[in-house]
Amino acid sequence: MQDPRVIQLAKQLVEYSVNVQKDEKVLLHLFDVPEAIGLALIDAVRDAGGTPFVRLESGLINRTMALGATDEQYGAMAELQLAEMKKMDAYIAIRGGNNIAETSDVPASKMKLMMSHVRAVLDYRVKQTKWCVLRWPSSSMAQQAGMSTAAFEDFYFDVCLLDYKSLLPAMEALKKRMDEAEQVHIIGNGTDLKFSIKDIPAIVCGGNYNIPDGEVFTAPVKNSVQGVVQYNAPTIYQGVPFDSIRLEFVDGKVVNAEAGGKTEALNEILDSDEGARFIGEFAIGFHPVIKEPMRDILFDEKIAGSFHFTPGQAYEEADNGNRSQVHWDMVNIQRPEYGGGEIYFDGELIRKDGQFVVDDLKELNY
Repeated sequence: MQDPRVIQLAKQLVEYSVNVQKDEKVLLHLFDVPEAIGLALIDAVRDAGGTPFVRLESGLINRTMALGATDEQYGAMAELQLAEMKKMDAYIAIRGGNNIAETSDVPASKMKLMMSHVRAVLDYRVKQTKWCVLRWPSSSMAQQAGMSTAAFEDFYFDVCLLDYKSLLPAMEALKKRMDEAEQVHIIGNGTDLKFSIKDIPAIVCGGNYNIPDGEVFTAPVKNSVQGVVQYNAPTIYQGVPFDSIRLEFVDGKVVNAEAGGKTEALNEILDSDEGARFIGEFAIGFHPVIKEPMRDILFDEKIAGSFHFTPGQAYEEADNGNRSQVHWDMVNIQRPEYGGGEIYFDGELIRKDGQFVVDDLKELNY
């Protein structure tokens, strides 16, 4: 029997997140997920008057392909995928899998080669289509979250089926404050950051791009970042886990990067290209149901009382001119149990210990 939450999620993705219209072509990119969600999405697209297209992928197969990747091979693959994407009006990707470290033994040079070709497909998808990306729950994710499989499944649907629309007025108020602000100052345990967001638009993420959602993001003026940030949420990049990352900035650039026993690997990623040592995104997260990190960035970057400060590529919607094949969302949680912290816009305290203190934003508190 089909879980009614699966049908509800498919309907929300199609009708709200990407707002499929009559005769639109929708690419459903299904990555190690059960057939049930694929079938529900196909039905939802057709019910909305659209035409579904499906691409299936496997983590095990992708790993094997990556181990022997060649420039000619992935250039041709990217060309085919870009041609496919150019036919689409909307894109929904659901990514499953039972091993978050599946590509951890793929050499960094192979991952870099692949990303250099995939970037054109990703850029077109982000800039030219209506899109939404989400994970699919698995026992591996439940283990990451420290939950039983059944409890995590309930948590997953509570998170993904949040009434995002009800948060939009307060999210728009946060956007307005960010659009009007010039200087941001963030203070916390091991963190003292100052940077400008002057004239870079803030973007509301209320269930339209990533699910789960619940953030407003912008980008710092590229050369304005000064100070240090100590991230307290664990992270993972290209299948490799990192903990306790600490970055120091001078004139926007990371001049010192540490990650315990992974410092060399961290710096190798930050040396991928010129833009990887500059920040491409600053975002404030406030999903009321997501409280703890689980090394899954689509969840972790929305944690209640968090912010993320992202080395690498800037999004077109909030473009500070930084270009990179890297886009690595690193998260700091400012709730009291994580050491607390404060965020100021132009000297005004906006959020303290993870809770907004100004009246127009208090609806975003957890």
